[in-house]
Amino acid sequence: MRRARLLLLAAVPVLVTASVYVLAPEDPRAGGAGPDLSAAYRAQAAQDAKGAQGAKVWAEETDGATDEVLADQPLGLAAPAGKDLAQQLVASAENSTLDWRSAYAYVEDIGDGQGYTAGLIGFCTGTHDLLTLVERYTKAHPGNGLAKYLPALREVDGTDSHEGLDPGLPAAWKTEATRPAFQRAQDAERDRVYFDPAVRLAKLDGLGALGQFVYYDAMVFHGPGTDATSFYGIRESALHKAHSPTEGGSEKAYLDAFLDVRRAAMKTREADIDTSRVDTAQRRFLDEGNLDLRRPLEWQVYGETYKVP
Repeated sequence: MRRARLLLLAAVPVLVTASVYVLAPEDPRAGGAGPDLSAAYRAQAAQDAKGAQGAKVWAEETDGATDEVLADQPLGLAAPAGKDLAQQLVASAENSTLDWRSAYAYVEDIGDGQGYTAGLIGFCTGTHDLLTLVERYTKAHPGNGLAKYLPALREVDGTDSHEGLDPGLPAAWKTEATRPAFQRAQDAERDRVYFDPAVRLAKLDGLGALGQFVYYDAMVFHGPGTDATSFYGIRESALHKAHSPTEGGSEKAYLDAFLDVRRAAMKTREADIDTSRVDTAQRRFLDEGNLDLRRPLEWQVYGETYKVP
């Protein structure tokens, strides 16, 4: 999980992907309108971890309610054009470009305590997601150029160490990133860990395209943890401040509360951090009433202006 530019937001390491959901905080208001999100996401974790048995748990715990809610909603950010726009918006903050595909080959230690940061969404050697990506890719494509680094990646997981990775990992990553199969693997891991869970939960909270992006960007930046400065903790705090649309609240008021909590979380971890990805991008769209992320769009991040016609 890359942190914008060289600014550190030390997230709780994702020890296993399923823990993103297993540890999702109990939603004290889930008994109101809409499905019990906590139960649904715990069941989804079981599905991810245990295959068919998990799918059975998912069906039993949700009774189909979650899928029924989503089936009645438009694709929103999950539509191809919306998804591409989301990647451009994230790339403007993460890589200072709208060309998000240029990040497949990115690899660098940015000095944030997470080891190497690499690839499309900023997978890190210190936060488990890069290891998971390479493991899954190697299972599908044995003998790839990164496979030989798996023992070292397991050893340094959760640290900022380069032991066993230098000097060859950066070059191996860049070479592998030219292969369409590895690009697809990065896409799939981004979707599995960050994009799909964020968009799904935003829809369950009754949010349109802007809200879905707000969740996704927060998931990428803060990490899918449960403490007060990680995504699920931020959402929980926002729900204590304002009702979500699913609970009968105003979408704008809820997103205002979420962005307030998120900005405070950013400042908690790094007092002088640049919060423009919230202040002059997402907040701008919200203040303009553009809850559907209608184009054309114009925003600023780190003082640079971006436009999507």
